Amino acid sequence: MNEIFEMSSRTVTLKRNEYLKIEGTSDTNIYYIESGCLKIFVWDEVEKRIIRFGYKGNIIAALDSFLTENSSPLCIQAIKTTVLKVATKTQLNKFIENDNNLTFWRNILENLVLQQMEREMDILTASPRQRYERVLKRSPQLFQEVPNKYIANYLRMSPETLSRLLKS
Repeated sequence: MNEIFEMSSRTVTLKRNEYLKIEGTSDTNIYYIESGCLKIFVWDEVEKRIIRFGYKGNIIAALDSFLTENSSPLCIQAIKTTVLKVATKTQLNKFIENDNNLTFWRNILENLVLQQMEREMDILTASPRQRYERVLKRSPQLFQEVPNKYIANYLRMSPETLSRLLKS
């Protein structure tokens, strides 16, 4: 995945709780996480709703804003100190001019879509235990990188419910 980011020498370091992107802004960059961990969330009437995490080796973006170049309700915030390589949309477009690279990029997007569909189905149809087990199977690294309170939010359950599931 790092091939896209070889075109860029730009790196961003975020401190714990620092924002990469705030609600209502646009961001046409994509990021490769060299170290650290981020959460992507939206606000509802009551609280943050975490919809995605990124950690070392992941590519992360406010994908809606990246694709449309419009503002987005998504927020991206560092959970701990995070170092990111930055590629602009222009750099990505130059990268995918090569057919092999276009296939590579399409595979990344297809994987993101499939992950999001799987997550939506989990949230809509699965019990808390099933959601926990599916996420553990899909992303065991998540439980080493991300505090449980954020995982509970992501899984749409209370921290107490997650704690009970972790103990059983």
